[in-house]
Amino acid sequence: MATNAWALSRRRFLNRVAMAAAAAGGAASLPAWAFAEELTRTPPQTEGPFYPDRLPLDTDNDLLIINETITAAVGEVTHLSGRVLDARGEPLRNALVEIWQCDQHGAYLHSGTGNREKRDKNFQGFGRFLTGGDGQYYFRTIKPVPYPGRTPHIHFAIKVPKQEPFTTQCYIRGLAQNEGDMVLRGIRDDRQRDAVQVDFTPVPDSKIGELAAKFDVVLGFTPTH
Repeated sequence: MATNAWALSRRRFLNRVAMAAAAAGGAASLPAWAFAEELTRTPPQTEGPFYPDRLPLDTDNDLLIINETITAAVGEVTHLSGRVLDARGEPLRNALVEIWQCDQHGAYLHSGTGNREKRDKNFQGFGRFLTGGDGQYYFRTIKPVPYPGRTPHIHFAIKVPKQEPFTTQCYIRGLAQNEGDMVLRGIRDDRQRDAVQVDFTPVPDSKIGELAAKFDVVLGFTPTH
């Protein structure tokens, strides 16, 4: 019973954080037409070689805790949220958002990753979230770190019914390493390249130095009803 109560408490905590993150995005209260013309479509980017070749047993949106263990992953705790929008700026319901990234040691949840012997066994490395009517998603993860050849980034896959899966990557704004990253620099459009770089900002009053990042994904299609 104690374990179930702990798990329920954890879910309630994550739900409260997700709701707070959603409330922080003031643009969500604006009608789509108010900013549709200013939307920049998120550029597609390579899936990369390290999408998990064996999915973890736990694929929820909290990458810091695996199942009901109490030992958290190592890294800077980050609350990553955003919305999935169509080309008109309308939120997309039932979009499956998947993220994956390396751990604090640069190791992915993949048999071909580097630093396999140092991989953080407490880091889930992969998570999923299904959007509701507001198009919002939320993950608790770590701030991404670099590994040889790449600037820090988080991989995204967006899977919408009746559409081809969309993959992209999210980067930390302002890092010097971004300038030399060939994948990021491969985005030729300045606005699109800027759109995948987001601020990782301190959460006010957090006693453990948590961060928050907001990354909206704008897809290049309009659903037919």
